[in-house]
Amino acid sequence: MSSSSVAREHYNAVPNKGVQERTNSRIFYLRNFNNWMKSMLIADFIERLRDEGSSSATVLDLCCGKGGDLLKWKIGNISSIVMTDVAEIALNHCRDRYTEMRDRFARDRQQPFEAHFIAADATQDSLREKYPDTTMHFDLVSCQFALHYSFSSEESAQKILWNAADALRPGGYFIGAIPDASMIMQFLHKNNGHFQNEVCKISYVDKSENFAEHQPPLFGAQLNFELDEVVNCPEYLAYFPLLVRILEEFGMELVYYYNFPDAINYYLKKNEKNALDLMKRIRALETFPALPNSNLIAVDPSEYEHAEEKLREKNIDDPTQKMGTLSKNKANL
Repeated sequence: MSSSSVAREHYNAVPNKGVQERTNSRIFYLRNFNNWMKSMLIADFIERLRDEGSSSATVLDLCCGKGGDLLKWKIGNISSIVMTDVAEIALNHCRDRYTEMRDRFARDRQQPFEAHFIAADATQDSLREKYPDTTMHFDLVSCQFALHYSFSSEESAQKILWNAADALRPGGYFIGAIPDASMIMQFLHKNNGHFQNEVCKISYVDKSENFAEHQPPLFGAQLNFELDEVVNCPEYLAYFPLLVRILEEFGMELVYYYNFPDAINYYLKKNEKNALDLMKRIRALETFPALPNSNLIAVDPSEYEHAEEKLREKNIDDPTQKMGTLSKNKANL
């Protein structure tokens, strides 16, 4: 079975969960933080496009899943979007989500963006022939937390990246987020191919005799990845320099790259008020110490030693003073 077929089965099987169930999840704040990061990234490039004269962007959302970024696109005031995913059931949820959003805004006499939905495997299929207009090009292509699945083989990685580059107009942007392959390998080298904490377990499939010196292949480096209650689908290491090299072969050039800690600093420096307001609004960080009548997500107090240290550094002895944080286990993901 191909990696895309496995991904299709896994993500079609993900059930919809209610707000209360998501709130009780051990990765509630991690999910929200990832959403904050996507929101800031999308907003940054929507702003770039506006500054360059594209007031209402056209977007291709690769591997869109259930449409978790739909509201971000609405906030970005885009004009139209093509959403595509290999998982048909997930894409149907995305379509339903868009319809609900469109109807809700229509009641308030707001005009939503136009959307088209394509069930396709971007690692195997040429997407252009499936567009509503085969001559169309996009201002922006986005692929969030999914591109690394394509690195199961050189052919599949080349195909999805070609689809991204082919979709863009001259001067358009391709944005996304992927796991940090180098950081993952640092953890795995220290623990003979395994890494585990309170919410996450990673194991490298190739069990070499001396894993500390093992160098994984550029393509097909498979991981078994378990994250709390999230569907556990085989994943693959995607080295960012390799990704850049392939895209350069397709005529693209790197605008910027940040790991998450550096990205936080970048977005705070660029627009601190908006960044912090959004963090608070979507609860991207856990309040420490816990609010009255509330409990911290992590059971082990040592998970918050870094937060305690930060409060001490600021000489804050007032027990009513709070800060936002992720527990150590989640911050290391």
